[in-house]
Amino acid sequence: MSNLWSYLDPLLFSVLPYVAFFSFFLLTIQRYRQRGFSYSSYSSQTLENKLHFWSTVPFHYGILVVLTGHVIGFLFPRQLLLFNRIPVRLYILEVSALIFGLLALVGLIAAVSRRIIEPKVRGLTSVPDWILYGMLLVQLASGVNLAVFHSWGISWFAATATPYLRSLLTLHPDISSIAGMPFSVKLHIVNAYLLIGLFPFTRLVHILIVPNPYLWRKPQVVRWYTRPGATKAAGQRFGRGSI
Repeated sequence: MSNLWSYLDPLLFSVLPYVAFFSFFLLTIQRYRQRGFSYSSYSSQTLENKLHFWSTVPFHYGILVVLTGHVIGFLFPRQLLLFNRIPVRLYILEVSALIFGLLALVGLIAAVSRRIIEPKVRGLTSVPDWILYGMLLVQLASGVNLAVFHSWGISWFAATATPYLRSLLTLHPDISSIAGMPFSVKLHIVNAYLLIGLFPFTRLVHILIVPNPYLWRKPQVVRWYTRPGATKAAGQRFGRGSI
């Protein structure tokens, strides 16, 4: 396995990142210019709302906190390492990261289960959706695995992964710090690159659209058609609203 990784490491950690980010920027812009209305999460909330709530809310809150932690570790590695020199602080960060990682994973599992057990929702789930869910499950499960079996990830991310990621920005990738990492770490990184590369082809593009226009747009007229014999009052009651 070690010999195999020695051949794959340059491809996966020096070439794949640039391919993924090139795909992300170029194709995301192209999709927005050609099919701007496809920037949507294609929510199935109207088909089933209860399970949708209990999957979407924990997933989004969990993933938001986890991603924020990654960004802080990338932008402020030295300050984060100094902060973690006090064990209590490091324990709090580690436990918090694990809790929110599990929260996101449970939410995602609930979302996948919902699409399996609800016929209407399952019928609207495309093959790319299943691929996306599978990759997200791998990403979150591998992240939780790192938090449990490779402790102090917050510190070694800042000390090891951040220098590697910054070397990519300078166009001089240095994979020496990554080459000796365990398989689970490499899987987590490679799967992240694949998610970034596939980003323009999935519903993930909706996170780039901030829904500020909903705050000031004019109300939309919604017409409800009642069955023959229904009272006009029912139609007038729901005759106008905003969505």
